[in-house]
Amino acid sequence: MNEIQTSNIQPQNEMTNHNLPKVFDLRERLMRFSINVLSICRFLPQIHEGDVIRRQLARSGTAIGANFEEADGALTKKDFINKVAIARKEAKETIYWLKLAKNTFSLNDYIDLQINETDEVIRILSTILKKSGYKFRM
Repeated sequence: MNEIQTSNIQPQNEMTNHNLPKVFDLRERLMRFSINVLSICRFLPQIHEGDVIRRQLARSGTAIGANFEEADGALTKKDFINKVAIARKEAKETIYWLKLAKNTFSLNDYIDLQINETDEVIRILSTILKKSGYKFRM
């Protein structure tokens, strides 16, 4: 895939259309986010640098929802907080990989939509952690 092809990443389905209303069910929102991240991964160029970013982005972008699902099944408050904190850390890592992909391969505004969505997810997870009594380290 060349740079011209990678600069034309578009949403793969109607779930990513920014004209649709926001999803307020966090589990559904994280599932849709994972699907969108995997969609981006498919468009990264088939070169070493693209492979590195693709693996890391796919891993961190899908781990957010997976860790939130684990939090939902937590047996203790401490375990719940730990899993939500891990989901938040994965979201912060995902922003890094999205920005790196965008800047390395000159990707279009669709990446910006996913960066903004990741930022919103971080804010939501942060609020959940604060309400659970989590103490953020500086």
